[in-house]
Amino acid sequence: MPDLLETAAEPNRRSLLQLLGRGERSVSELAENFPVSRSAISQHLLLLADVGLVRARKDGRRRYYSLDPQGMSQLRTSLEMFWTIELDQLAADAAAAYQSTHPQENSDDH
Repeated sequence: MPDLLETAAEPNRRSLLQLLGRGERSVSELAENFPVSRSAISQHLLLLADVGLVRARKDGRRRYYSLDPQGMSQLRTSLEMFWTIELDQLAADAAAAYQSTHPQENSDDH
């Protein structure tokens, strides 16, 4: 299964998620917002559906897409975990860099 963050990070798919945040849309309605083919938009939507970020329903010959609340919740959790880990690592790196450039402040001989 494709990675949730990686799938959502692609610019066209990110834009699709933003458009779907305003409500359900048909593939044709979504494709009007992009310089790529309707077929390309369909492929992006299939990838988003594969990772659970969107869901589709068929009405006659049209297919409508909407955000999947559970998938979007998982994306939010993944983003929060990513940034928590990254910020913790940044803080640790900054502390290590500071200690290596200020060794006299780290001694007990104040």
